[in-house]
Amino acid sequence: MTDLVPVRRALISMSDKSGLDQLAAGLAAHDVEIVSTGGTAAKLRALGATVRDVSDLTGFPEMMDGRVKTLHPKVHGGLLARRDDPEHAAAMAEHGIAPIDLVVVNLYPFLNTVMSGADRDTVIENIDIGGPSMVRSAAKNHAHVAIVTDPADYASLLAELDANNGSTTFDLRRKLAAKAFALTAEYDSTIAQWFAFADQGERWPANWTFSSRLKMPLRYGENPHQTAALYLPVGPAAHGVAQADQVQGKELSYNNLNDANAALELAAEFRDADPTIVIVKHANPCGVATRESLIDAWREALACDSVSAFGGIVASNRSLDATTAEAITNIFTEVVVAPDADDGAKAIFARKKNLRLLLTGSLPDPARGGTSMALIAGGVLVQDRDNGIVTREQLTCVTRRQPTEQEVRDCLFAWTVAKHVKSNAIVYAKDGVTAGIGAGQMNRRDSARIAAAKAREAAETHGWAEPRTVGSAVASDAFFPFADGLLAAVEAGATAVIQPGGSIRDDEVIAAADEAGLAMLFTGMRHFRH
Repeated sequence: MTDLVPVRRALISMSDKSGLDQLAAGLAAHDVEIVSTGGTAAKLRALGATVRDVSDLTGFPEMMDGRVKTLHPKVHGGLLARRDDPEHAAAMAEHGIAPIDLVVVNLYPFLNTVMSGADRDTVIENIDIGGPSMVRSAAKNHAHVAIVTDPADYASLLAELDANNGSTTFDLRRKLAAKAFALTAEYDSTIAQWFAFADQGERWPANWTFSSRLKMPLRYGENPHQTAALYLPVGPAAHGVAQADQVQGKELSYNNLNDANAALELAAEFRDADPTIVIVKHANPCGVATRESLIDAWREALACDSVSAFGGIVASNRSLDATTAEAITNIFTEVVVAPDADDGAKAIFARKKNLRLLLTGSLPDPARGGTSMALIAGGVLVQDRDNGIVTREQLTCVTRRQPTEQEVRDCLFAWTVAKHVKSNAIVYAKDGVTAGIGAGQMNRRDSARIAAAKAREAAETHGWAEPRTVGSAVASDAFFPFADGLLAAVEAGATAVIQPGGSIRDDEVIAAADEAGLAMLFTGMRHFRH
């Protein structure tokens, strides 16, 4: 194998013909013979290039509506032959096979065809066969053949030809081969997913391959000794923090994005509500408020737990204004994420050069389908994403006392927040504001006590006459297995409870609620979050 391989013959077959004019001119400058197919050949001729039809190379016409063009020994022999192998050279001479030194191919737009809503026959017809075959043949034989599959690589290819008197280096061919195999793997993965999910209607196929592309390396992982990166899925996906425009700030870390995602997903639950602010720390909300203005929502969310908010993540369900931006920058904030921000807000955030401002353009749909995944040792756990939403019509009152209209609103608000709190989760809320949040405890009673303690601390900090848990609604992400968790909420002053129900001790818990004069609603839906 030699490092430099002169490019004397190129085979070009493109679906995406962008950049073809520059490519053709660059190859012509090095007297490269161009062999091409169908529409690509016609386009090249229109550009003034000299082109040899692939049918002239193979001795066979393109047939079967173009399905059979390049699947021929004179093509694949010219791609796969090892030029430094005497037996291969003899076979080429015996059968009149000419070497092909460069292949430029991009594939039928299968994914775009699917996304356009095309019918099944059209989708099937856009499964490329000859293209991937040429790509794989050229990539396998990259010791002698260069394979280009991305128009973004045309410039580097032509620069290499200019620098090496019309030859390619092994280093470039090796890089292009790796990219080519990644492309065919991605392409086949997309086809396999379409067959499994869209065509066959499977939920858990026997084999599931999926592809993603690197968006960027990250500052570090959960800890500085861990490296990390952000990848974007190939194909349809929700629009969220992964697609956000980072307007300013330091390089993002794994934790920044994980927490920003948690904040945005909760803010999205209020996409149709009044202005709402969410403050998150370590993927748990520490303050949520809905008010008539963003600035009021910010003040109320911050008041819930101003200690935890330090160094936190802030999300909004509305475009941010200057007044709110000014207030947010009064405390140390790692990331702010919102659909947009006006010029005044951007100017204020710009004074905090390390603060990361992420603008998403829209909010993800909280009711969307999809899956969530978690890596475990030796495997991958996959489940439906938790898109469960409970409406007031689905609530069942199980106590003697019925809730007031305000208590129902508070219960639903607390329940929405609790869905996004790590289990065991307890959330007190009153008048559209979280009063106290207890997250991630090993038992529900401790979560209730921690949330109440945070509410008492907030009252002391702000000089309130009493904690906001007094007269509040309390949400539990799962059923109360014993009455002790409920009684802790009673001690905090809650008057209404919302929980899934379903414990073998439900009667005991209901009796305790009746004795305390509480109204209790069952949702019939659990929201564990780990």
